[in-house]
This record gives sequence, C-alpha cells and structure tokens, in this order.
Amino acid sequence: MKLGIIISQTNSETLWNAFRLANFSIKQGDKVKIFLVGEGVEYETGSSEKFNIAEQATEFLKSENAKILACGTCLKSRNQEATETCPMSTMKDLYELVRECDKILTF
Repeated sequence: MKLGIIISQTNSETLWNAFRLANFSIKQGDKVKIFLVGEGVEYETGSSEKFNIAEQATEFLKSENAKILACGTCLKSRNQEATETCPMSTMKDLYELVRECDKILTF
C-alpha cells in the first residue's frame, strides 16, 4: 500500500504518533510519504524526552520506502531553511502525493 500522511500541526504527542504509525507501516511493507504543511514544517522543534519525534523521524528516513516533503511556501513564511529531515517541496508534490497514494491520513 502507498500511504500518504499530511501533518499540519505541532502538537508533540500527535506528531510522535504520526511518525510511529509511519514507521509501523514501513515495517509492514508499505511505502509512506509524509507532507508537512502549515505549522507542520516546524515539527523538528517539538521533540522532547517524552515524545522523541527526532528519533522517530530518523528511523523513518532510514527506509528507502519513506519520504518527507515540506511546503516551501510554509517554510519561507516562517523564515526556515530546508533541511534533510524537512526538505523544501511544492503544492505540486502534495497534489501528486494525494493522487498516487492509496490512503491519506491527516494529523
């Protein structure tokens, strides 16, 4: 299955669970793409000892069946630079994700 996950918020527990689900799906043999939009592009700042989002994101990106994309406009509006774990992308990429995935989840 191709799973698309759209993240648009910064609640640490929610982000942690979204990445945990993404990692579980990868282990089940699925292909997973995460698209960060709005506040979601700030996900890297929400990591904590209790909700270690960075650890989950690092684990996710180890798979060749995993990909993270981030809205370039949302990054720019927050004066953020693209990173390896938050690469700049476009609405066209979000559209393609929605079009190609079997299931789409939003967090």
